[in-house]
Amino acid sequence: MKKHLLAIIDYGMGNLHSVSKAIEHVAPDFQVEVTSDKERISQADHVLLPGVGAIRDCMAEIRKQGVDQVVSDVIASGRPMLGICVGMQALMKFSDENGGVECLSYFDGHVHQFPKNLYDANDLPMKVPHMGWNNVQQTVEHPLWHNIASDSRFYFVHSFYAEAHADYTAGKCQYGPEFAAMIYRDNLFATQFHPEKSHTAGLQLLKNFTQWDGKL
Repeated sequence: MKKHLLAIIDYGMGNLHSVSKAIEHVAPDFQVEVTSDKERISQADHVLLPGVGAIRDCMAEIRKQGVDQVVSDVIASGRPMLGICVGMQALMKFSDENGGVECLSYFDGHVHQFPKNLYDANDLPMKVPHMGWNNVQQTVEHPLWHNIASDSRFYFVHSFYAEAHADYTAGKCQYGPEFAAMIYRDNLFATQFHPEKSHTAGLQLLKNFTQWDGKL
C-alpha cells in the first residue's frame, strides 16, 4: 500500500532532523521527506513549515525561494499544514524583531518581544528567552488537541511572542504577557512551542496532525 507523504519544507531555517524523526516515530505509515522541491511539496498529503532563528532571515529565505507561494498553494488546496516556532511567527502579519518585518499575514496579529524586566508572582526575575517547559491552556476544541489534556506542558525556546487573539488562538500560555502558543485557521495550524521536543504531549500532537484531514 502506498504511504502518505508528509513534506517538511526545507528553506535552510529549521531543525529538520528532529521533527522528521519524531513524525516517523508516531506515523510509521507515512513517508516523511525534508525537501525544497516544490513538485514534491505539491504532491504531499500533509506539509510542515519549520523555522528557527531571526524572522528577518526566515522571511528573506521564504520569499527568495518562493516558499510564500508554496504555503499559499498548500492552504488553498485544503491540505493540512503545520507551522512550528518561527514557522508560526512567519504566518502572522508583522514582527517587531529586527526593527520590524512584514510576514505572510495569514493571521491578523503582531509578534512582540518579551519585556526585558520580567518578574514572576514571587518577584523573582524571569529570563528571556523563554526557554523550557510551560503549560498551554486550550481555548478551543480542535482535532490536534485529541488525547491531550488542557494545561499540558510543552517545550518553548523564543524571545518573541504572538498576540493571543480570541479569533485565532487555539492554545495560550503565559510568561509575563499572555501569548498565543497555538493558532489555527481552516486547514492551517501552528505552534510556538516545539512539539518534537515536548515528549508525550508533543508526540501526540504530531500524531494528531498526521491523522487530521484539514477540516474543523
